[in-house]
Amino acid sequence: MSYEEVRGAARTIGRVSGRPEHAAAVVLGSGLSSYGASLDDAIEIPYARIPGFPVPQVEGHSGSLYSAVVAGTPMLIFAGRVHAYEGWDLSDVVFGVRTAALAGAGTVLLTNAAGGVGEHLAPGDLVAIRDHINFTARNPLEGPNDERFGPRFPDMSSIYDGRVLERIDESCRATGVDSNTGVYAWFLGPSYESPAEVEMARRAGADLVGMSTVPEAIALRHMGVAVGGISLVTNLAAGISATPLSHDEVTATAIAARDRFTAMLDHLLPRLAA
Repeated sequence: MSYEEVRGAARTIGRVSGRPEHAAAVVLGSGLSSYGASLDDAIEIPYARIPGFPVPQVEGHSGSLYSAVVAGTPMLIFAGRVHAYEGWDLSDVVFGVRTAALAGAGTVLLTNAAGGVGEHLAPGDLVAIRDHINFTARNPLEGPNDERFGPRFPDMSSIYDGRVLERIDESCRATGVDSNTGVYAWFLGPSYESPAEVEMARRAGADLVGMSTVPEAIALRHMGVAVGGISLVTNLAAGISATPLSHDEVTATAIAARDRFTAMLDHLLPRLAA
């Protein structure tokens, strides 16, 4: 993936939507794909129409981008994402968020479904990500560095922007959603984590485990974008849950929590655009 390819994708979005720049973007995780279509003046752009865009193959992840106007400001809503466990290169995994940055997004919100590790968490909880742990030993910045994206050795001491965390907290409180923060641990997948792996993550300080988000956050910080992250706890992780884990459980919990999550997003998005 080259800078020119990402720039070309951003220009395609601007041309098809008729909106040359978008101030912010949101990546929707499992169970939230329909949210983009519900926004005012939403224009759907299937990923397949955007040069270079990878198309998700996982149930619960759509394959369309929406350009919408929120509080008078154009925003991009990604209905679904691709994952490294599907066999994609990490440059493909982060292609979408890099495109959003070159389309003008100074703030990007990443959402996901995650397993709960912290004893204080339960299925259905929303958790703002304050930091992450990369257990995959993989990084989207591997290989030659193009300075047009960012520096060779970007700082990662504040990956998740403090101002975005504050806005997430405000929106949770305004919509009656319990406000939690936590550390997200990225495992490659697609197998769920073993009890021993979950215990390792817990001892390392993780509250959540999942299979996405971290490479996107790294790529965005590389580009100087303000990053926010929200996990929906869809299950308790292995060794904590009393029952075997399944994708059906993840999907069912995401659907059950969708109204609360989207109400919070309705409040948050205008503040991200600002």
